[in-house]
Amino acid sequence: MIRRLTVLYDAACPICRQARLWLGRQPARVSLDFVEAGSPMARRRYPGLDHRATLRDITVVADTGAVYVGDAAWLTCLWALDSYRALSFRLAQRGLRGAAREMVAMASAARNWLKEDDGCDTTACATR
Repeated sequence: MIRRLTVLYDAACPICRQARLWLGRQPARVSLDFVEAGSPMARRRYPGLDHRATLRDITVVADTGAVYVGDAAWLTCLWALDSYRALSFRLAQRGLRGAAREMVAMASAARNWLKEDDGCDTTACATR
């Protein structure tokens, strides 16, 4: 049984920072911790992860050791929230899973654009 999730998020990404704040304000059935992706803390806690990949795609690690990436990570975050658990189950269904995947892909493209527009490259952003 999952009791705690750790969300690895890109702290240099405006969308990711807002998503982190929104998630943190929601009543949750499962505790959510937030760790900056690629940070020394993330590397210590999860030495087996590809930390460069965690800067590209949201990654969620359960206290059971399960790792969720991309749309699966977003669905897992929704699943953890009181008011969004039912939505997570609906979006995970075969017919809607593709839509969830597309939404995550669009958010990823937008965040990359915002980081570039901010005069930020991956190396510089990772050190903010």
